[in-house]
Amino acid sequence: MAPAIVVHAMSEQERRPEKDGRDFADAAWSVPNYLLAGILVWGGIGWLLSHLTGVHAFIPIGVVLGVVLAGYLVYLKYGR
Repeated sequence: MAPAIVVHAMSEQERRPEKDGRDFADAAWSVPNYLLAGILVWGGIGWLLSHLTGVHAFIPIGVVLGVVLAGYLVYLKYGR
């Protein structure tokens, strides 16, 4: 009878035990990406509403709303 092979799954800490600042670098790239995505998505929704209704105030409202909501998401993820 052949011996059973046991495979041990490595945890995240076992794979990279060093703390070389990668978590900080990930956060440093994530924050501007959240803000840019908020501006583009909500600004795009504002542009679409502006285009459909003819009211040009929706574009800046969408951009500001995108920045505020993205800032809130950044606070939830990294600020607490």
